[in-house]
Amino acid sequence: MDLTLSNTGNLPGLSTKTMALISLEDLDGLEDEELDNDITDNPEPMEDDEQQRLYTHWQAIASTHQVSVPREMTGPIQELTQRNQAQEREQVPFSSISQHEKMGKVLFEERVYPAGKWACIIKGEKLYEQSISMGFMKLMKFICKENSVGRYLGMTVPIVNSIQMLEDGNGFQKDILTAYYLPAQFQANPPQPTDPDITILQREALRVITLTFFGTTTEETIMPQINLLWEMLGPSEEMHRNSYMVAVYDNPGVSCRRNEIWFIRRDP
Repeated sequence: MDLTLSNTGNLPGLSTKTMALISLEDLDGLEDEELDNDITDNPEPMEDDEQQRLYTHWQAIASTHQVSVPREMTGPIQELTQRNQAQEREQVPFSSISQHEKMGKVLFEERVYPAGKWACIIKGEKLYEQSISMGFMKLMKFICKENSVGRYLGMTVPIVNSIQMLEDGNGFQKDILTAYYLPAQFQANPPQPTDPDITILQREALRVITLTFFGTTTEETIMPQINLLWEMLGPSEEMHRNSYMVAVYDNPGVSCRRNEIWFIRRDP
């Protein structure tokens, strides 16, 4: 597997051959011939007070991550909210290899994610949560028409954040890569971003061990999950120890939102 990626600290599972919160609950078909209709790509506008309520809600969420939501995000927030209310979300495809259970409860799962195209952005803010927030806001604008086809692309879950550990293993490196899987209809011919900070990458097939956890995703909450999964797995040379992925399924405004930590298998 090619593990190189410019300016990412060599994140496994991603390749530059073609040139993984904020996520979704408050962002949270139509026939094929309707897809190009302006109505499809232009939901009914909200009233000004509803737009303000949503914007205020997002500002409150962002403040917990020590970031601010610019006014230009009002449109993408409105569109993703309305689309999410219609449950227009596509699951990133994967195959389940095995599940490890204890007393009927799944402890962790092994999966394979096939090769595919992702829109990726790297942010290196002071805090992990600042980086993922700033990165996802840019991806939101790409999803909501700031792309070469000029239309809403569709939301996929999860949004995946790739992290690299510091040499001492006690924290994260500054640069975080946030990745959005392009919907199936755009995999063969991906729309190009208008934002030069966003790159379309071909990711090779990825085999991971996943552990589900709930709540916020910050460096403080992710590190215990990494340690917990290592305790479950025991000593292993099959997994990368300096690189992990965090998969986010729900908007941070949700009190018990679902996340996963992904351990990445080394190439055989």
